[in-house]
Amino acid sequence: MIEVKNLTKNYGSKRAVDNISFTVNDGEILGFLGPNGAGKSTTMNILTGYLSSTEGEVKIDGIDILEDPMNAKKKIGYLPEQPPLYLDMTVMGYLNFMYDLKRCKIPRKSHLKEICGLVKITEISGRLIRNLSKGYRQRVGLAQAMIGNPDVLILDEPTVGLDPKQIIEIRNLIKKLGKRHTVILSSHILPEVQATCDRVIVINKGVLVADDTTDSLSHKMSSDHRYTLRVDGPEKEVLKVISSIPGMARVDSLGEKEAGTCDFLFEMDEDADVRRELFARLADRNWPILGLRSSELSLEEIFLKLTKDDSAELPMTQQKQVEVKQTVAKILGDDMQPEVEKVPVDDVSEDAPAPDSDSEAPEDSKTEEQTNDGGEK
Repeated sequence: MIEVKNLTKNYGSKRAVDNISFTVNDGEILGFLGPNGAGKSTTMNILTGYLSSTEGEVKIDGIDILEDPMNAKKKIGYLPEQPPLYLDMTVMGYLNFMYDLKRCKIPRKSHLKEICGLVKITEISGRLIRNLSKGYRQRVGLAQAMIGNPDVLILDEPTVGLDPKQIIEIRNLIKKLGKRHTVILSSHILPEVQATCDRVIVINKGVLVADDTTDSLSHKMSSDHRYTLRVDGPEKEVLKVISSIPGMARVDSLGEKEAGTCDFLFEMDEDADVRRELFARLADRNWPILGLRSSELSLEEIFLKLTKDDSAELPMTQQKQVEVKQTVAKILGDDMQPEVEKVPVDDVSEDAPAPDSDSEAPEDSKTEEQTNDGGEK
């Protein structure tokens, strides 16, 4: 449904999005993650046709967003982080306005009634938008994105301002929408993304750093594959049975943590999955499994590892020292110019720019110095 190839966006000398490519399939809910300033909003604005890309292409159901923007945009419903609301309109007046703006062909009354019911704003449809809470404004923004039943829904922080109960309702709604629409969801509430999305994409500093399911990413990025097991059964016999399962690398008893039960820590071989065999063997002996918890990384831990910035801990490079010295030379004048030529050649990148030819202080600066020193430098 959505195909992104070699997408790049520059703002002057600043590269916000750097040659990213991905696809989103029909009926898939994709989580789009990244820290602030990573290029998420820029990418989403390009996907919706709000911004043009510097390089690359975006296709919505085979239609290029730049070559045929009108037909491509008809397939998109977009909820930006700040919903595009007119505060002096009533909720229903605003939805009718958006219905006309989108030139929707679906019967107006029944369509808007259905949308209001889905996002639970029927009871406030006659109120002015300016009098609504932030949570209800967010729901109205989501309602306008759904007008016309677009094939693609792009939702930027759809649960901002919602209380826990409303978040669960919107999460369930997004899952329901995912059965009929392709959904791209951007959010900083990572547990919500993990609970809602089929797949996640993570970008950092404009670069795509991960594209996979959360379970697969957790498995790949975890240094070990251990589980904690709680069983209602005799400790020594359970330990013996578990240890005999093929693919079991190590099993340790953690003793009794709950009355009448024992906890075990086991580690599997790298390519093994013993969970089904484990269940079958314990069930045959009527030893109930009361708990099984993975020690693999959560989505929050994966996100932090993928977007970790070590730049603050790195020492200043020799080339950076050269640039700093040149800047100081421009400010202080020739007599104070550092000897940048003494920097070892091996420590400077071959692609580094040569020292500025105009690092010498301008003439008007020299004249001012002479005046301040009684005519002498």
